[in-house]
Amino acid sequence: MAFVHATVLSRETAALLAPEPGRLVLDGTLGGGGHALALLERGADVIGLDQDPLALAAAKERLASFGARVTYVHGNFRDARAHLDRLGVKEVQGALVDLGVSSPQLDEAGRGFSFSRPGPLDMRMDPTSGAPLSEKLLGVTADSLASIIFEFGEERYGRPIARSIVHARDRGALGDTAALADAVAQAVPRKAWPKATNVATRTFQALRIWVNDELGALAAWLTDLPRVVAPLGRAAAISFHSLEDRLVKQRFKLLGQGCLCPPDLPVCACGRVAGWDVLTKRPVIASDEETARNPRARSAHLRAVERRA
Repeated sequence: MAFVHATVLSRETAALLAPEPGRLVLDGTLGGGGHALALLERGADVIGLDQDPLALAAAKERLASFGARVTYVHGNFRDARAHLDRLGVKEVQGALVDLGVSSPQLDEAGRGFSFSRPGPLDMRMDPTSGAPLSEKLLGVTADSLASIIFEFGEERYGRPIARSIVHARDRGALGDTAALADAVAQAVPRKAWPKATNVATRTFQALRIWVNDELGALAAWLTDLPRVVAPLGRAAAISFHSLEDRLVKQRFKLLGQGCLCPPDLPVCACGRVAGWDVLTKRPVIASDEETARNPRARSAHLRAVERRA
């Protein structure tokens, strides 16, 4: 299957990262290379990082004309600092993560993300490392699984869904993603099924986030930004889930915050000085034109910060 992916908020992202000749940008989720292409066309050089080998291969083909201006790295953006150290790069002038799942990953049954066609219980963004969903489900209890589905999927039927999945597992009826989707459907009253999306959408999302520790990876990337981005450099994140957007919003707010003393303290005792400026008071969202072209863009939220000199 060709790795063809519609890039979300490409123009807006490039504008916020302000690429130009002499600037080096770390694209932590290279994907099909759409954002990197926009950055390269405006003169920046790019370090493209992705945990999916298929995405890296597609990006290399798409960006081949830029030659040595692109450096390709197989890895997770949570380890951005370590990857830069291996490359001998002290800091970058821009850093980006796009937290969405690429269309080829979602649509190809063999990746284990699809609830519409049978596929293996995998869901790993990097199929070369980590435990697939099938292994992670072996030892999980119904209570723990319910918490995962409720927290990461915001699924109000998380508890009966978890019981249904564990029951299917224990009787050997959880052989593929189709069986998983069926276990979800059996646990949700028919009248409560959503009209616009598959009833298993939220559960599959939650399990994907759990398998890949996506929130943990995002937290690590956000924490490391001061060790990655140079003065006057910028960082941007595109999120598709409320938990992700909340993490980004809170961390960016903290980066741009000065004194942290209690409000009733007459004189600042902490001495903290804000080191960053928040460039997006509200998240940038896709235009009506873009969402008409790519419905998956409707939930995208783009936020950005700039490090002070």
